Amino acid sequence: MLAGREELQKARELYRKSLDNETTRILVCAGTGCIASGSIGIYDRLVDLVHEKKLPCAVRITEEPGHPAGLKKSGCHGFCDLGPLILIEPEGWLYTRVKIEDCEEIVEKTIAGKKLIDRLVYRKNGVSCPKREDIPFYQKQTRVVLGQCGRINAESIAEYIAAGGYSAFEKALFDMNQEEIIAEVSQSKLRGRGGAGFPAGTKWRQVNRQRAEPKYVVCNGDEGDPGAFMDQSVMEGIPHQMIEGMLIAARASGAGEGYIYVRAEYPMAVSRLRTAIAQALELGLLGKNILGTDFSFNLQIYRGAGAFVCGEGSALTASIEGRRGMPRVKPPRTVEQGLFEKPTLLNNVETFANIPLIINRGAAWYKTIGPENSPGTKTFALTGNIENTGLIEVPMGMTLREVIYDVGGGIRDGGEFKAVQTGGPSGGCLTRDDLDLPLDFDSLQKAGAIVGSGGLVVMDTHTCMVEIARFFMNFTQNESCGKCVPCREGTKRMLAILERIVAGEGRDGDIELLLELSDTISQTALCGLGKTAAFPVVSTIKNFRAEYEAHIYEKRCPAGSCQKLKKISIDPARCKGCSKCSRTCPVGAVSGKVKEPFVIDSAVCIKCGACIAACPFKAIGIVQQLFY
Repeated sequence: MLAGREELQKARELYRKSLDNETTRILVCAGTGCIASGSIGIYDRLVDLVHEKKLPCAVRITEEPGHPAGLKKSGCHGFCDLGPLILIEPEGWLYTRVKIEDCEEIVEKTIAGKKLIDRLVYRKNGVSCPKREDIPFYQKQTRVVLGQCGRINAESIAEYIAAGGYSAFEKALFDMNQEEIIAEVSQSKLRGRGGAGFPAGTKWRQVNRQRAEPKYVVCNGDEGDPGAFMDQSVMEGIPHQMIEGMLIAARASGAGEGYIYVRAEYPMAVSRLRTAIAQALELGLLGKNILGTDFSFNLQIYRGAGAFVCGEGSALTASIEGRRGMPRVKPPRTVEQGLFEKPTLLNNVETFANIPLIINRGAAWYKTIGPENSPGTKTFALTGNIENTGLIEVPMGMTLREVIYDVGGGIRDGGEFKAVQTGGPSGGCLTRDDLDLPLDFDSLQKAGAIVGSGGLVVMDTHTCMVEIARFFMNFTQNESCGKCVPCREGTKRMLAILERIVAGEGRDGDIELLLELSDTISQTALCGLGKTAAFPVVSTIKNFRAEYEAHIYEKRCPAGSCQKLKKISIDPARCKGCSKCSRTCPVGAVSGKVKEPFVIDSAVCIKCGACIAACPFKAIGIVQQLFY
């Protein structure tokens, strides 16, 4: 238990000496992506080998200078496509696609011998990139929020403190009053990273001015967008940084209790947060009379039930209260009557993780990153038809072109870029014409899209935009809480129309009806999620209307991806009459004579593609893809 400021500073110095004594650090990625690829088994094997060989390598730091090497389970390194990943510090070597059988060589050559294993490093076009900063994926990133993610033990408060952790809270607690903290956050122009981009300092000041007691600080970790995992990576890799941000928010607003709302699908994040909270309580950084002051703050985790709508503030607080997660009419706003009808400061994970950096380095420093009205960085989950998928952090204002081609490495397999979906189900599709658009709140809003929580789904020319609209509408309709008629019934009606179109049963007037329904829902839905539910449909119609018309009037999917609109055909000039297609077809749709061209009966064909895979002469293909 740290009784005061001097004890915290003394502990930081002791931990730092122990960490600095580790001239070699082996950081095995223990983010969810790498864990799924087997990184925990690799870590356990490395630990066993270190013990077997009696190497001076520690798995945790102590209050005294320890071993000259450290073996850690870190947070996400970001380059998930190449996992499991191991970072070697201070050299900055990044080992990719590591396997269990590589562990003995890593122990002997890298831990014991401090030598690089060249075959494990990243290569592109024959060029070896041993250091992380040499890899194009990292070169244009600015890892501010994620600066310590992947570089310290994700489960150690000692390492977080040694790396400067809780020094911002110390400063806010002993050297700043509430107004000074709020002023610093306001001057930084930090905007909420949960999607809406509301100025954080304004919200903090509104809660501070409320007279009702008690007050609450709530962290929204209900990251529900398909393909998004930014908040998950922060909670798993640097949980103390987020907790420190919440402590500073509580100090500024006068709150004495906090909740972290985490979606149920994040068990690893829940586990790491529980560990972090227990460690902070043990050291006296949470609880009563923190560091010997009159400031007290208790923090607990609430696991959501997997409802997307609970990402909306009033639905989230209702869920914590034990009620069904449904939005309510506003005003009053959450800052006035939030959790248990008391003033509530609600921000998302990434927003809170920015706070310690702003308090330590100052608002002026923060504003040097990104554009004037959207300063700082933004984390994105880069997924889809792109070479480099993973977690990235770039300055606000970086263009889509830079993100997709410089960081993401371009379209996979040499394909052609078609569109990118930003902001998840509430976002919109951007096209080639938008590649030089800056990624910031205001620029995307003008283009009919949103930053959202930070999902970026990249699509190539083989992606059907009508199907994309149907996919997101299906998600939104399933996740609608059903409280208001426009969202409950309107999204159901829109989904039915989209399903008809992709099935080849579209009708004249469907596009106009979709736009009319979109306008009605946007104008009349109760909450922000309902108001933006139709964005993917509107943006795809705006940018790819010809694809809708091809589906409706020509019964053709230009991308060749809609199953019921596919037409598989045999090219008689290429067919050698080997009969493999006929023998493979499960429904007998292929017929012909040996050594003569075979034909497919479209009325019988179920478009399974078995004949395409079986043909050794590449004579069979989907008509739209052959002639598109």
